Amino acid sequence: MQLKLGSVTVVTTNSPDMARQFLKTHDSTFASRPRLAAGKHTTYNYSNITWSACGPHWRQGRKIMLTHLFSLKSLEAYERVRVEERSDFLARLHGSRGEHVRVKDHLSRLNLSVMSRIVLGRNHFTGSNNHRNDRSSGESGVLRLEEIQKILDELFSISAAFVVGNCIPWLARLDLKGYVKRMKILGQKFDEFLEFCIDEHMMARNGQPKGPAKDMMDVLLDLADDPDLEVKLTIDNVKGFTLDLLAGGTDTAATTVEWAMAELMKNPEKINTAAEELDRVIGRGRWVEEKDTPNLPYLDAILKGNFQAAPGWLAAHPARGPQRLPSRTLPHFQRHFGPDQPVEHGSEPGRVGLSGGVPSGEVFEQGH
Repeated sequence: MQLKLGSVTVVTTNSPDMARQFLKTHDSTFASRPRLAAGKHTTYNYSNITWSACGPHWRQGRKIMLTHLFSLKSLEAYERVRVEERSDFLARLHGSRGEHVRVKDHLSRLNLSVMSRIVLGRNHFTGSNNHRNDRSSGESGVLRLEEIQKILDELFSISAAFVVGNCIPWLARLDLKGYVKRMKILGQKFDEFLEFCIDEHMMARNGQPKGPAKDMMDVLLDLADDPDLEVKLTIDNVKGFTLDLLAGGTDTAATTVEWAMAELMKNPEKINTAAEELDRVIGRGRWVEEKDTPNLPYLDAILKGNFQAAPGWLAAHPARGPQRLPSRTLPHFQRHFGPDQPVEHGSEPGRVGLSGGVPSGEVFEQGH
């Protein structure tokens, strides 16, 4: 189906096979990102990976992440952090027994704590109600959990919002609905926090012999000083990459686990089957460890089924040129939007719902 949103043409499809053509078969053609207001105002003028166009900068950023964070060696090195934070998470849940618990709040706190220690070297977020404004006090947290969660929720909300200026450029200066103003305020909040983190790392490095990087920000700051990089890494790039890791490693993971738990609660027989597998393979004498995953095929199938039933937020993917598909030839597209969460079809412009547990549509916008 073909629609018209302002200056752009939108083509939708509800075919999984067609979605596979866009997102897998022709991934290299649709691997870029559009120049949307969210990327400009919240990620330092597209200085991160999520909103950067496909090119040398994007490839270099992807290589940095794969080499220094997602490699097998790095994942094993950070396993201790994940185990410690998981133990704290379970202890907090146990302490809340008998009370009403909002699971996503606890999951978000777990993921924030893990990502903060991996990316920033320590946990910068505290559950205390005492807001710490004095940054020189040496306290372990500089933001309350409620604050950072509210900021991240706002980031995902306005990133998925329908900004009129993205589709009708000559109306962008009017900032209808005030989304751009909210983006600028949010960008200032992130910048203040990231500036503090960078200053903290720079002070720790001053006068000290250069040693192995302790966290991802150390890695990024070292790379910013590397004259041999294909593309010079700026401080804005360091901030943008850090924001990618904190935001992407928190909300999506928490939402995915929450959806999995909700689906299991609606299917208690599957909980029983998974529990039987855990008792058979792991037993009751120890915790499940990451290395046990290959021996738990039923639990692995539950996770994969959940990824299909509740896919995470999908960023926009503009095409880099005309593309011939099995059913038709598409012209040069400027933007492509996909579903970010299960919503009813047509409930919000530019977003698509889910039907039967599979994405019911991918949206593509033709350049004006």
